Amino acid sequence: MATFASDREFIHRFIPAADPARRPLLLLHGTGGDENDLIALGERLSPGAALLSPRGKVLENGMPRFFRRLDEGVFDRDDLAMRTEELIGFVEQARREYQLGSPVALGFSNGANIAWSMLFADPGLFAGAVLMRAMMPFDPRPLPDLSGKPVLILTGAQDPIVPEEQAGLLAAYLGEAGAVVAYEVVPAGHGLTGYDLQLATAWLARHG
Repeated sequence: MATFASDREFIHRFIPAADPARRPLLLLHGTGGDENDLIALGERLSPGAALLSPRGKVLENGMPRFFRRLDEGVFDRDDLAMRTEELIGFVEQARREYQLGSPVALGFSNGANIAWSMLFADPGLFAGAVLMRAMMPFDPRPLPDLSGKPVLILTGAQDPIVPEEQAGLLAAYLGEAGAVVAYEVVPAGHGLTGYDLQLATAWLARHG
């Protein structure tokens, strides 16, 4: 476990790069995960990449998250905005501390949602993003300029938590903002499958 002095400190893990040619990955867990949750996934999807994995600070019934929600699928937008800025500050400081290039965000569920929020708030923060089981439950306009930013969205056709139309809406807004969006609907529920891993690995080989 790594830490450094900061007023925006997050409990996190950092794994240095074994392959400096690969972009660093910012790993953002889902509800109930922690800084260890996506390490093995990151190592599998982009072998040798540096990994930065923070733990969300918000607790929901004892389970870590990156921002509050008012109900299933209903974001606390004020908290989302505040937590987004807080996490951006952490990533900026971590990049200086660990001498990292611009990372690719790899988020699952709640982590994927704060990843797109960070991308909208600071378009230069990420080199790209892999958003697994993300959703867009409100109109985020005005949109930033995301021209040329590569984004992969993976949504489950049978996901009981993320309606397919809300994942599609996220893809549409990202495209409207100029991002280069790959939107894939996989035959799965909310959990990840081997097909998700195949798509993410191939995408990262091109963009990570």
